[in-house]
Amino acid sequence: MRKTGVALIVMSLLASPAGAVPSGRPGDPVTGLWINPHHSVALQNELCGNALCGRVVWASSGAKEDARDSGVPNLIGVDLLQDYRSRRPGEWQGTVFVPDMGHKFSSELDVLGPDRIKISGCILHGLLCKSQIWTRIAELPK
Repeated sequence: MRKTGVALIVMSLLASPAGAVPSGRPGDPVTGLWINPHHSVALQNELCGNALCGRVVWASSGAKEDARDSGVPNLIGVDLLQDYRSRRPGEWQGTVFVPDMGHKFSSELDVLGPDRIKISGCILHGLLCKSQIWTRIAELPK
């Protein structure tokens, strides 16, 4: 995987700003293990206080190498999804850290069903927007 591939994977997490209402309970459809469409990064989403966070718990060798090349020595353990607050049932807004860019951006997460979430957003004030569907997994890839 190329560095731009990881950047595109994580850039898909970028989104619009908004106010937030703390919400969420253990067992909410947004918590658990999730993998990106390229099967190169897996997150553990869980409640962190009154917010939701998502930490990298698995990454392909290519994703780890790209992160190292961008100044993130260990991609595993990095909090990509930070301080997500529920706006209403199934809709969350927060901040995403993009390791390949070394920046944080506003982000939105929508629950599409029990095993699918859409993480979407924009950079450059809406000039570049993208969404990805992340899938729930029962266990980490080997």
